[in-house]
Amino acid sequence: MENNYASNEKLRSSVLESYNLPHSCSDPDYDELTFLTATLCKVPVAFISIIEPSNICFKAKYGLSIGGIKREGSFTQFLLKSKKDFIQLNYNANPELFDRSPLNSESKYRFYAAVLLKDPYGYPLGALNILDTAERELEDIQEKGLKALARQCLKLMEFSKQNHQFQLVQNKLKQKYEELEKFASLVSHDIKSPLANIISLTELLKEENKGKFDDETTQYLNYLVESSYSLRNYVDGILSFYRSEHILEKDYENVDLRQILQQIAQLYEVADDVILEYPETATLHNVNKAALTQVFLNLISNGLKYNQKEIRRITIDFKEFPDHYYFEVKDNGEGFPEENADKIFELFTTLDTTDREGNPGSGIGLATVYKLVNSMGGEIKVKSTPGEGSTFSFTIRRI
Repeated sequence: MENNYASNEKLRSSVLESYNLPHSCSDPDYDELTFLTATLCKVPVAFISIIEPSNICFKAKYGLSIGGIKREGSFTQFLLKSKKDFIQLNYNANPELFDRSPLNSESKYRFYAAVLLKDPYGYPLGALNILDTAERELEDIQEKGLKALARQCLKLMEFSKQNHQFQLVQNKLKQKYEELEKFASLVSHDIKSPLANIISLTELLKEENKGKFDDETTQYLNYLVESSYSLRNYVDGILSFYRSEHILEKDYENVDLRQILQQIAQLYEVADDVILEYPETATLHNVNKAALTQVFLNLISNGLKYNQKEIRRITIDFKEFPDHYYFEVKDNGEGFPEENADKIFELFTTLDTTDREGNPGSGIGLATVYKLVNSMGGEIKVKSTPGEGSTFSFTIRRI
């Protein structure tokens, strides 16, 4: 079966292409393998050859200066045609092979040995080769070592293949995500424009007909405005969730935690019933400032929106550990039953509660927080008591 595979050059070439090896840049891992091979076998030359359709490409080499040769007449081609997994040859037994080899232009080699590198299905990809200037035979331990290093070489190739396939999938996912984000942006724009018209026209209708509508009609108009605002907030939330991916692409930097929280506090402390407490001094090293700011914005905003107390209070604590930073955002809001603690971070999941303005939640804000925290190498948890408030604790990895 394996010999049939070897003879099917077209199929073999297709398999080789999936490994993305011939055109790859030099890799230190492969270079170290050739060094170890030469050291173990006590030879001046060791190289990893890749069998291209018409050429032999040297993926890594020790003791050679050229990067490749023609496939016809090469040592690797001889190994492939031999239909053996391992060979060792001396000059006296195969003078023509040695004499016509382009490698002999660098030195007069008299000994060649190699292990064929095949994928899990038996398709030949290349070989781990050695050359010496004197005729010889490998010791048993050297032969075993050469074959063991060949297996490690194959593992590297398999890893390279998997990594290449992962990159292809990742690029496709990124493209799909960009298309989805573009779609969300277009849809949000197309929805928000008529929503703005509905809201403004409804408000105008109410104002121009003040006192003319009965209570039921006025209530219907109020429902229309409230529903329009809720839908607009929902659309904004979806767009914010998809845009959070761009936040994660921001550069990491050293940031002043107090400065971040102070800027956020200025957005909310204009209200007389809002108190925000946070650390006086704290410097965070090498963190995603944009992502961390968005996390705090969402948590603080939620703690104030879903809060019917006369004085709304947010308290932020910070601790520094060797491998992570730890934060707590505590509010004195409405809270929720403990059994819902795992649900609130799921996208589009709400607890059938309304904010201070009577608007329902979208179930997007905390899902965005969860996504950002996880992407920064941390985790987030919440403890809550109905009527008393909630405490969100989260970590981010120190780099």
